[in-house]
Amino acid sequence: MVPKYSAQMVGRRIIVWSIEQGMELYSSGFYGKPIGVRKPQLGDEFRDPSEISPFETMYLLNQKLITLTDEQNKTITKKIFLEKCIQNFLSFESKMRVYSHLRDLGYIVRPGLKFGVDFAVYIKGPGLEHSPYMVQIIEKDGKIDPIELVKAGRLATTVRKNFVIASTIKNKLHFFIFGRFKP
Repeated sequence: MVPKYSAQMVGRRIIVWSIEQGMELYSSGFYGKPIGVRKPQLGDEFRDPSEISPFETMYLLNQKLITLTDEQNKTITKKIFLEKCIQNFLSFESKMRVYSHLRDLGYIVRPGLKFGVDFAVYIKGPGLEHSPYMVQIIEKDGKIDPIELVKAGRLATTVRKNFVIASTIKNKLHFFIFGRFKP
C-alpha cells in the first residue's frame, strides 16, 4: 500500500505542505489543522499548510497512510520517529496507546491542553459538537492526588465534559469515567 499523504518534520513540528492533502486529512478524520487557524470548520477551504501532532503522525504512520521526511527530505522511519517522540515528549508511549485505542474506536482525539489534560475527545468532531470527554493519562503505577481529582471534576463540570482517567493495569488499558454533576 502506497501512503496517501506526505509530511515533513521541521524541528519538533510536523508539516503537511500540500494544502489539498491537509484539507483531506482534516475532512477525513480531523487530523491536524492549517497553520495559524485556531478553529477550522469542516468544509472550509484551507489556504495554508497544515500541522499535525506527533500522535496523529504516529497513528497515520502505523496505518501506512503517511510518509515522513526530515528537513533534508530524507525518510524518517516509524522506528526513528517513535524514538524521537519518546525523547521529546513525556510519557509518549502511554499517551500513544490511549490515542490509538480511542481512534480505533472511532473517536476524534485532539490535544487537551486548554483543559489541562492530555486529550479532548469528540464523537462527531470539532466544530460539529463540543468535546464530551477530557482524558488524562495516569502511568500504570502512577498516583493521583485526591485534590487534583476534585479540581479535575470541578473543571469538567464547569466546561460540561466528562473527566476520564486512562491507565494501564496488568497490561490492559482501563478507562475510569467521572460524569459531570448536573444540578
